[in-house]
Amino acid sequence: MSEQARRRPHKPYRRPQKDPVRMLAFEALRAVDERDAYANLVLPPLLRKAREKGDFDGRDAALATELVYGTLRRQGTYDAIISACIDRPLREVDPPVLDVLALGAHQLLGTRIPTHAAVSASVELARVVLGDGRAKFVNAVLRKISQQDLDAWVAQVAPAYDADPEDHLAVVHSHPRWVVSALWDSLGGGRAGIEDLLEADNERPEVTLVARPGRATTEELAAATETLPGRWSPYALRMSEGGEPGAIEAVQEGRAGVQDEGSQLVAIALANAPVEGSDARWLDGCAGPGGKAALLAALASERGAALLASEKQPHRARLVERALAGNPGPYQVIAADGTRPPWLPGSFDRVLMDVPCSGLGALRRRPEARWRRRPEDLDGFAPLQRALLTEALRAVRVGGVVGYATCSPHLAETRVVVDDVLKKVGGAELIDARPLFPGVPALGDGPDVQLWPHLHGTDAMYLALLRRTA
Repeated sequence: MSEQARRRPHKPYRRPQKDPVRMLAFEALRAVDERDAYANLVLPPLLRKAREKGDFDGRDAALATELVYGTLRRQGTYDAIISACIDRPLREVDPPVLDVLALGAHQLLGTRIPTHAAVSASVELARVVLGDGRAKFVNAVLRKISQQDLDAWVAQVAPAYDADPEDHLAVVHSHPRWVVSALWDSLGGGRAGIEDLLEADNERPEVTLVARPGRATTEELAAATETLPGRWSPYALRMSEGGEPGAIEAVQEGRAGVQDEGSQLVAIALANAPVEGSDARWLDGCAGPGGKAALLAALASERGAALLASEKQPHRARLVERALAGNPGPYQVIAADGTRPPWLPGSFDRVLMDVPCSGLGALRRRPEARWRRRPEDLDGFAPLQRALLTEALRAVRVGGVVGYATCSPHLAETRVVVDDVLKKVGGAELIDARPLFPGVPALGDGPDVQLWPHLHGTDAMYLALLRRTA
């Protein structure tokens, strides 16, 4: 060792500082990746625990929420940018390192956090959760990313639209290519529409409340918190940003709830569909977790009708019981398989079958679902969807109505299922659902209805109404 090296003062080791906001965001992303958890289920208890410890205030919670959801929504774009800044395939980078890099990329490219703060905070997080060695790698990559803004990076890493339209849109708007293709088919073509839809999927959705009729009013909810009227549902209110629905007394008591306006519209449309003859027995055949069932039960009680809410999974049936507790009219909740039902054929006047699906209609709320789903998943849902609709048509009496609903616009889960079942079962006909969505624009040629985030501000809910004729 040289004399100069011996004289150089030794730099003391500095213990990495834990930033509670970024630690929490990292913890949430790891849960999504490792346990296939959903951010909307993981994040609230983490935020609540942080508040109880005194680590967080409202601004901290808002930043942590933005970091988690923003990173998940733009993951595809950020992965392409990160890949351009490293000398190995992305799959060879450890997932925790990728999570730190993606969090850093979002701070640099998707927020107003100053560049130096975004880099230093991310490197500090890496030192805490990854160690000093990998923190140096994180530092080097993020410094490369910080040299350009998002538009410049996208122009560099996305293929030209004319060369590969679907891949271009996939990178620019952060959706898997197969999802872009499926949504484009459902929309019926046109660049402007698909770009508007994909961008809407990347926007933070409003929190929408439902005042369950006969139990709460929109006036009561509006007096309890800052809101805007719903766009389409007479029972809906849109909460202002930062509002806490759990603090509202009517929500605590189950007289109101959090429910997307598209989900409300589907339940209302089924309840208002014309039936021939009696109107006393209603069925929700896939009732979990209970939002539509609670609205249907409230509407049924106003008419003296009774609702049977059936859910296959016992733990989800308990959620339905909780949602319906206190409903003024008669109702019953059971745990039963809708493909092998315990009820007799022709037992009901109205049936809602909101079938399990890919969830591609709710990518605003569950952004991680776009990365988790695969095209082959639809093959798994297809037999169940057809079986549930078939049994729904058996469950309704002649002259009664079935509502087939999905939270997916994918044609393989919507019109294809309905057409196949109608051909196979017979004795049923499609009726025009559009008049049952009064005031709602851009409902297409019918007779079914597909709602869209970019056109209606709702999840992409689908509804087909079928009347039993024989």
